[in-house]
Amino acid sequence: MNPTEIADTTIDEISYYSIYDGIPQPCTKEGIKAFGGLFLPPLYSLVFLFGLLGNATVVLVLFKYKRLKSMTDVYLLNLAVSDLLFVFSLPFWGYYAADQWVFGLVLCKMISWVYLVGFFSGIFFIVLMSIDRYLAIVHAVFSLKARTVKYGVLTSVATWAVAIIAALPNLLFSTSYSERNHTSCKIKFASNATGWKVLSSLEINVLGLVLPMAVMLFCYSKIIRTLQQCKNEKKNKAIKMILAVVVLFLGFWTPYNVVLFLESLVELEILQDCALERHLDYALQATETLAFVHCCLNPIIYFFLGEKFRTYIVKLFKSCKGPLGFCQDCRFLQASSSDTPSSSYTQSTVDHDRYDAL
Repeated sequence: MNPTEIADTTIDEISYYSIYDGIPQPCTKEGIKAFGGLFLPPLYSLVFLFGLLGNATVVLVLFKYKRLKSMTDVYLLNLAVSDLLFVFSLPFWGYYAADQWVFGLVLCKMISWVYLVGFFSGIFFIVLMSIDRYLAIVHAVFSLKARTVKYGVLTSVATWAVAIIAALPNLLFSTSYSERNHTSCKIKFASNATGWKVLSSLEINVLGLVLPMAVMLFCYSKIIRTLQQCKNEKKNKAIKMILAVVVLFLGFWTPYNVVLFLESLVELEILQDCALERHLDYALQATETLAFVHCCLNPIIYFFLGEKFRTYIVKLFKSCKGPLGFCQDCRFLQASSSDTPSSSYTQSTVDHDRYDAL
C-alpha cells in the first residue's frame, strides 16, 4: 500500500454502495482528498527533515568514529540506511497528496517499492537489534563468538533480501494512470486477484507488527529477568530504556497496523459500511503519519541516548567549519554526556560491561 492511496478520491476507489431507502447511493469521499492535501504535505516534510538529519548523523558518526567494529554498529548503520530510504520517498508522497502524481510510471513503481523496502527493512533491523541485545545480556559468553562483524554483515544481507522480496507486490502492481484529469499512483490488482489482495494486507500486519512484536517481547522479557538478578546501579535505567523501546514501538505502529487490517476487510468487502469506511480513511492518514515519526525517533532510541555517541557528537560539532562554526561552542553536550549512565551502544566485549548493550 502506498501512503497516499486513501487520500486519492477518484471514482475507482468507491468500492461499494450504501443503501438508503432502497436506492443504491455511492459512498463518496470528497472531503478526504482535501484533508490529506492540507495536512499530509507539511507533516511529511517535517518527518523527512528530521528523519534525514538524525539518520544521516548516525551514518556519519558510525563511519567517522565507530568504523563498524561490532555487530551492533552494523545493525545501527543498516537501520539508519533503512530509515533514509523510507524518508527519501516522502517528498514524492507529499506532492502527490497535495496535487496528483506527475512523476510517471517508472518512478511510481520505484518509489512505491523503495518506500516499502525501507518500511520492512527498518522494522526487521529493529528486531535484529533486539536479538543482539538479548545475546549480549542473556548469553554474554556465547555472544563473544556469535556477535561478530562477519555475522552482522551476513544477517544484514539476508534481511535486505527478505525486505526486497516482501516489497515486490508494490513493484509489480503499482501503476500510474489518469482518470477525470487526475493522475494516480497506486496498487491495482486484477478483479480476480483476491489472493494478492489478502497477501498484501496480511504481510504488512504479520511482518510489520505481529512477528516483530513477538520477538521483541521474548527478547526483552528475558533481558529484564536477567537484569533483575544483577546488583548494579544501572539496572533500573536499563530496564526503563527497554520499556521505552517496546512502548514506543507499540504506540507508533499498532494503531497504523490495526487500521490497515480493517481497511483490508473493507477492500475484501467483509466490512461494508460507508460511515465506517470514511472514518477508517481519516484514521489511516493520521496513524500512518504517526508511524512515520518512528523513523525519526530511531536515532534517539538506539543511538543518541548512548554516552559514547554524545562524545562523538561533541567531536563532530567541534570539527564543523564555515557557517556551522557555532558548533564549536556546544559545551552543554559535554555536560550532558556524563549525566546518563545507560547506553544504546553495545560493545563487542560485553562480558566487561553488560549494561553497555542497552
